[in-house]
Amino acid sequence: MTDTFKALVIEKENENLHLNVKEIEPSYLPEGDVLIKVKYSGINYKDGLAAHPDGNIVKEYPFIPGIDLAGEVVDSKDDRYQAGDPVIVTSYELGVSHFGGYSEYACVPAEWIVPLPEGLSLKESMILGTAGFTAALSVQRLEENGLNPENGAVLVTGATGGVGSIAISLLKKKGYHVVASTGKDSEKDYLQQLGAAEVIDRKEIYNGKLKKLDKQKWASAIDAVGGEPLASLLAQIKYRGSVAVSGMAAGVELPSSVFPFILRGVSLLGIDSVYCPMEERKQIWERLAGDLKLDNLEDLVYKEAGLEALPELLPAMFESNHLGRVLVNLEG
Repeated sequence: MTDTFKALVIEKENENLHLNVKEIEPSYLPEGDVLIKVKYSGINYKDGLAAHPDGNIVKEYPFIPGIDLAGEVVDSKDDRYQAGDPVIVTSYELGVSHFGGYSEYACVPAEWIVPLPEGLSLKESMILGTAGFTAALSVQRLEENGLNPENGAVLVTGATGGVGSIAISLLKKKGYHVVASTGKDSEKDYLQQLGAAEVIDRKEIYNGKLKKLDKQKWASAIDAVGGEPLASLLAQIKYRGSVAVSGMAAGVELPSSVFPFILRGVSLLGIDSVYCPMEERKQIWERLAGDLKLDNLEDLVYKEAGLEALPELLPAMFESNHLGRVLVNLEG
């Protein structure tokens, strides 16, 4: 390990945040079981919040953000990991209360680490990142609850977002008829390239009026929107269908009734990627390297950037209309 290395450091002065790439020493890192040479990371919604003064993600400064990382073990106090092992770390407290992946080296608890599955490269794992993991977990939970391609069309809301766009490709890979819902009419071609058989306006799901029950349209759905649109969606799910929800872009309140649940047997499945049990976490990553391995992974990359680009990219992410993943390359 070098005497110094680069990391993106967020510092707070009064109510202002300052993002700078700095040379830091190993002693700057928090204690942990495993030291990792980070090769790749990515940009997620939480990373943007970490760089926002009102993000309410980071509690103490200075801080190194980045909720995803993939790299090689340099040193380990845990016998399960040896120098040179390729590994993935996502979720838990990484990039939230524990220094994250926007650093050439990271030190983390061994309990957070997933060995890189055979069939997936470090770069591919970070093209997927937390968004891909969440999408795959959503697909698995729906299938565990009885979904199969013969049930009918599967709706994906927030389709141009990180979870939504990958979910479309994963469902297509498994042979589902995918309907993508979006407010961006101009992105129909993009969503069809990902695997959507149909693209509809989000107003077809929620037009501002809520019904306790509506016409049964979708076998199941993956929802990253929440709020009133989710309540409207639940009223349109077919008998014994399911909705896997992982987002709250439209709000945290759910003004639904019990009718979809007790009259149609609809299931609402909460998807939590942060504290997902490790055995299930490993299983999902194995699937992303196996039966859910996407042929179009590189097509999901909107931009590949280094650490030096992050002070500009992170604050701008909420204003950006880019499609696809921003891959952070720390190999130089």
